Amino acid sequence: MAAGKVRSAKKRRFIHNTIVHVVLAILALIWVFPILWVILTSFRAEKGSYVSTFFPQSFTLDNYVRLFTDTSILNFPQMFANTLFIAVCSCILSTFYVLAVSYCLSRLKFKLRKPYMNMAMILGLFPGFMSMVAVYFILKAIGLTEGNLIKVALILCYSGGAGLGFQIAKGFFDTIPIAVDESALLDGCTRWQIFSRITLPLSKPIIIYTVLTSFMAPWLDFIFAKVICRANSDQYTIAIGLWKMLEKEYIDSWYTSFAAGAVLISIPIAILFLFMQRYYVDGVSGAVKG
Repeated sequence: MAAGKVRSAKKRRFIHNTIVHVVLAILALIWVFPILWVILTSFRAEKGSYVSTFFPQSFTLDNYVRLFTDTSILNFPQMFANTLFIAVCSCILSTFYVLAVSYCLSRLKFKLRKPYMNMAMILGLFPGFMSMVAVYFILKAIGLTEGNLIKVALILCYSGGAGLGFQIAKGFFDTIPIAVDESALLDGCTRWQIFSRITLPLSKPIIIYTVLTSFMAPWLDFIFAKVICRANSDQYTIAIGLWKMLEKEYIDSWYTSFAAGAVLISIPIAILFLFMQRYYVDGVSGAVKG
């Protein structure tokens, strides 16, 4: 009797696990399908956006070569360099702002602490692009919408409001015992020394998480970049360049190169996430515990 119940339980468990694995396999296929399609299209020799077959009839590397050689209309290398410069500078500033604000809200008690946190929570409910028109005219008033100053304007846009995204980092700092700070204060450390020499070395997961998210925003953003760059093609970012490749005058000849560009810009991000995945997950779980 008992053996029959055990066999029945094992059978139910086997069926349950099989169903779960089938569902996960289907979801994985749905997730991988667009990526596979873009990769295959990037090597497709047939030009144009409309073809009768899913798989390319012939393959070529010319789509990748063209991105770096045909710069008369769409200068992909310059767009890549512009985006990399903006993303790195924005990442450095945003990471510092987020970590500094998060540490202050986690450790310091001041009069406007709770009102600021409530205000940040409310502002976070609204998408940032709602303010893009006002931001553009402010930047135009101070002369940051022409020439190379456009890069400065974009860096200010991406990093200026970074301090409002303190929630996850603050949650992580809350998990670090406050007794560590108190001991350091008794030993004569200043708040800055505690933050830079004690707290940050203990916060490697959340630092990596903040760096990744701070880099992703300017690397992938299109809306603010398009509004501020306007017709200044020498200041275009990758997102604008890829979008231009899909316009009606370029789509027939640049469509496969668009797929190649999409693959190229995804490689650095994929490598970063795969390499930093363990720290990334630790940062989120630490914030949830806090």
